Amino acid sequence: MTASSPIELTRAGRYAVLAAAFLGLAFDGVELGLMPVASLSVTKSLLGAEYTEADGGVWFARFTAALMLGAAIGGSLLGNLGDRIGRARAMGISILFYSTFAGLGALVRSCEEMLLLRFMIGLGVGGMWPNGVALAAECWPRASRPTVAGILGAGINIGILALSQIGRFWPITPDSWRWIFAMAAIPATLGVIVLTLLPESPKWLAMRGAAKQPAPPLRTLLQGELLPLTLVGILLASIPLVGAWAGGKWMLPWADSVAGSAAPGYKATTLQWWSLGATIGSFLGAPLAGWIGRRLSYFLISVGATALTWAMFRLTAPLEPSFLPIVFAQGLVATLFFGWLPLYLPELFPTHVRASGAGVSMNIGRFATAGGVLAAGSLFKWFGGDYAMLGGACALIYAAGMLVIWLAPATDERGLE
Repeated sequence: MTASSPIELTRAGRYAVLAAAFLGLAFDGVELGLMPVASLSVTKSLLGAEYTEADGGVWFARFTAALMLGAAIGGSLLGNLGDRIGRARAMGISILFYSTFAGLGALVRSCEEMLLLRFMIGLGVGGMWPNGVALAAECWPRASRPTVAGILGAGINIGILALSQIGRFWPITPDSWRWIFAMAAIPATLGVIVLTLLPESPKWLAMRGAAKQPAPPLRTLLQGELLPLTLVGILLASIPLVGAWAGGKWMLPWADSVAGSAAPGYKATTLQWWSLGATIGSFLGAPLAGWIGRRLSYFLISVGATALTWAMFRLTAPLEPSFLPIVFAQGLVATLFFGWLPLYLPELFPTHVRASGAGVSMNIGRFATAGGVLAAGSLFKWFGGDYAMLGGACALIYAAGMLVIWLAPATDERGLE
């Protein structure tokens, strides 16, 4: 495919793209962090007298699986939409999706209604990542991409950090939780701005302007020389996603269960410590990959995430002095992956399938995550509701990254094709 030379964006245009993508991912983080911190309160409120501790864990797993399933579908479909109609427009649509359905959560009357909304929110959450990452990567020069990827990687966790601060000052309880869902509708304003004002990727415009062809269908990623790239991308994205959601995120309902009504703000404090570490880690993931290499960095992150996730569940517990520092360290190391991925995945795929490839990689990983979370919910019941046993077992998911990374091509010297 021949593409005309892209016209570079102005400096103001590049910063506008970066700011919009960062904010879109930050609000993405709010949606991702919302149910881990609010799930038990929502479930207690909606089930009323029928609520049991086992229900808390089961519905947490279901809400998470629904979000991940929606994100898997949305990331693939909306990522492909970004290759067809443009990164900026698809990103705006994604933001409108997750903010609108999040706001409707304030009106639900049953756990089943909330479950459906979590799936719909996931569609937008999944679409935001591939389009925001592809747009920013294509608008900034190669030398700036590690820093840009780090900023985008930190965006999700800054959103989670902001949510933790809101939860500390205004605790989310069974009697007071609907307001946080209403607040989650605010990013719809950003979605409208992105749709109407944000400049498009010059690389995408040049490619479409020269080719005058529709974007290739998703099945292209499963054919020819793209197939091994797609499989590697899926594996590399799946490991940190499944590790985080089927393993690490159980620390929040665990903290809520242990602290209970005696310390309703403790779950938000736990989220704060984790998100502080995660913000640093997700920002440093891309620079680390640029410094020591893509493959070695992924290997070392896998080692650290395995060890710290196991330690968080097996060597300490909520309310113990060592718990929050280990939560911070686990957040820092385990989220290095999410600064690494925005740098590596765009390098893995050529321009005409970049958003689709990144979307499929990240979001097929979320299909695996949905299954992993449901399996973890079954393990939770099998372990008799023991959060420590569950988390310690699921920590081993990260260990797979030590092997899988050596199947991936080295892209350290490769530009965006």
